[in-house]
Amino acid sequence: MANPVAEVRNLTKKFGERTILNRLDLTVERGEFVALLGRSGSGKSTLLRVLAGLDDDVTGQATVAGTVSVAFQQPRLLPWRKVWRNVVLGLRQDGVSKSRNRALAEKALAEVQLAEHADDWPLTLSGGEAQRVSLARALVREPGLLLLDEPFGALDALTRIAMHGLVVDLWRRHRPGVLLVTHDVDEALRLAGRVLVLDGGRIVAEHRPRETDHDDLRRRVLADLGVTEDAVA
Repeated sequence: MANPVAEVRNLTKKFGERTILNRLDLTVERGEFVALLGRSGSGKSTLLRVLAGLDDDVTGQATVAGTVSVAFQQPRLLPWRKVWRNVVLGLRQDGVSKSRNRALAEKALAEVQLAEHADDWPLTLSGGEAQRVSLARALVREPGLLLLDEPFGALDALTRIAMHGLVVDLWRRHRPGVLLVTHDVDEALRLAGRVLVLDGGRIVAEHRPRETDHDDLRRRVLADLGVTEDAVA
């Protein structure tokens, strides 16, 4: 039985005369990992902003069941707050003790292998460590929908590969619906159970990596993006 955590119907977003999202339809099921590919300016990040509640200047419908958390390409940690305080930033504080918040932060940090950094300052962290704190902050809220906006784009290749494994592990443990925005075709095919291609403000293709030969699917997705094999050889 379908159990959608996010439903978008006939969603349109314009900037002046330019249409960014054009009567877009999308469903993300609870526990599903979806990757969204598209060229720059195709509307990927705009869609995430709408689902996160950061942009409501749209027509159509965007509905999310439960809590939404976002991890961006830049970790956006507050340098004047220790790591553990960054993790619980945004949690409801009504009647919640400092010790309870600390315990929640330490549990989340342990899940991203950063328990020993709870009392560090953000500026002492590496890029990969800061991004793991960002993931801990997103997951501490136990979201129904986790939005990932190019979260690995600023990382070096080896750190990116390690982060891929960590994100998949966290997803399997917590089972939120995940919508990952990325420019990286191989990353999308590696991580997601469903890959969507956005062009002209609409979903123009859908692929399921687990059901298709990887090399063939990669060629098809690149073609959807208007890229020839010669261009990436």
